Amino acid sequence: MTNEEIFQKIQALVAEQFALNPEEVTAETSFEENLGADSVDLVELVMALEEEFDMTEVEEEDLAGLKTVGDVVSFVAAKLK
Repeated sequence: MTNEEIFQKIQALVAEQFALNPEEVTAETSFEENLGADSVDLVELVMALEEEFDMTEVEEEDLAGLKTVGDVVSFVAAKLK
């Protein structure tokens, strides 16, 4: 799976969770600054990612580094290798 394919799936998940049009979600979209996400929002997103990409449980310390949609794309890409 390419990074672009990963981005498209994550873009759709983020758009659904935050009630946005997918076009409004870019790699630079910040969860806190642009979306007003709190820790509950991020946990829900991670659960959706685990299901979508069939990943093992994401550790809390990994969450701390995920500030933008692009960060999540890189994280998922690394997990899938």
